Amino acid sequence: MRSRTQGFTLIELVVVITILGILAAFAVPRFTSLSSSARVAAISSFAGSLQSAAALAHAQYLASGNSPSSISMEGANVTLAYGYPDASATGIFNALQSTSGFSSSTAGGVVTFTLASATTPANCSVTYTIATASSSAAVGTNGTGAPVTSGC
Repeated sequence: MRSRTQGFTLIELVVVITILGILAAFAVPRFTSLSSSARVAAISSFAGSLQSAAALAHAQYLASGNSPSSISMEGANVTLAYGYPDASATGIFNALQSTSGFSSSTAGGVVTFTLASATTPANCSVTYTIATASSSAAVGTNGTGAPVTSGC
């Protein structure tokens, strides 16, 4: 009686390993570009959060009347400058409520938020410029709302 052995031949195994290697060569570069796209999306969504927080605070300021110097948003006291959150720790930071994943620096009425996980954090940022007597608060580079994403 003949016994029949079953299994894969060496040629079949080499072909499968070659196909897996080719697939991996295409998948790795695509995964790398996805992480950069995710960082750009994170900074863009944070810019939207900044705009929304400033607009909501201003709307509440207008609804409150009598020009309050601070308002309450979700239980947090938000200090205002000309009806918009100011650059202090109790201003835009309280209006946002969470800045996790971002670091910030304040200089001359401008708060710069940078994405901590960015390749070049200084080039993956968005700014918040406080309101003045003649202008409203502005988000993004030169008030355009657009974040800097060249280093994400």
